[in-house]
Amino acid sequence: MTLSHQPSGVLRRDAVLLIIAAGLWSTSGLLVKVIDWPPLAILGARSLIASVVFLAYRRRLPRRVTRWQIVGAVAYLGTQLTFISATKLTTAANAIFLQYTAPIHVIWLAFWLLKERPQRADWLAMAAIFAGLLLFFGDQLSLAGAAGNGLAILSGVALALMAVCLRAQKEAVPAETILIGNLLGAGLALPATLGQNWSPANVAILVYLGVFQIGLSFILYSVAIRRVPALEATLLVTLEPILNPIWVFLVLGERPGPLALLGSLVVLAAVGARAVTGARPPAR
Repeated sequence: MTLSHQPSGVLRRDAVLLIIAAGLWSTSGLLVKVIDWPPLAILGARSLIASVVFLAYRRRLPRRVTRWQIVGAVAYLGTQLTFISATKLTTAANAIFLQYTAPIHVIWLAFWLLKERPQRADWLAMAAIFAGLLLFFGDQLSLAGAAGNGLAILSGVALALMAVCLRAQKEAVPAETILIGNLLGAGLALPATLGQNWSPANVAILVYLGVFQIGLSFILYSVAIRRVPALEATLLVTLEPILNPIWVFLVLGERPGPLALLGSLVVLAAVGARAVTGARPPAR
């Protein structure tokens, strides 16, 4: 059955699943700010819990691990660690919006690894996103703020690499790559949790992050993304960078600076415009 023949009710259900996934993703900024653990320890505990969720969903380990899966899993791991670290050092808004510059990195990574030539619209989107980046760094003059912004950009690069690795797999199962990434994260970072404050509040946050913010959200995403059109999926998941700083502002009162806010609007507009132009059929 092709996408065009999917019942509208199925597409609506999958769109709702993507909205829920984006909503769960958006809660990471607030909870990473609240928990008094270092980034590596958060990564280790969350990865272990998320691994259990993915194993319960898949009911088996991957039968065959490919090179693309390994690279994609390492990229996923890098995405999580750099994003958590960035959220600790800069505003939640800066961290998430700079991570959403991933499309600019997908362009050159896809050209380098998959030999996919960028289109004119890609270059225009790249220029707009780059302009948005300059605005972010104009707002953060402190060393910690600049370091956080830099890590957030690295998180976008890692996220783009993960996306390219998934695209390179003809029979890709996103949940398997994410499972491998979480197993790696648990193995490498779990020792960092020793000696941390295992208070009931911290444990509750980590369980939520592992079960819902990572585990359930990626399962919903992997189910829905197969049937939702690319444009709609792209626009729906942009709820994450919109909601993420809102939760932090409502609970902690943290707000981005005016230049960073302007930069975030530029980035979102560029990503949305590229999604729209990419979804249009080629001219005859």
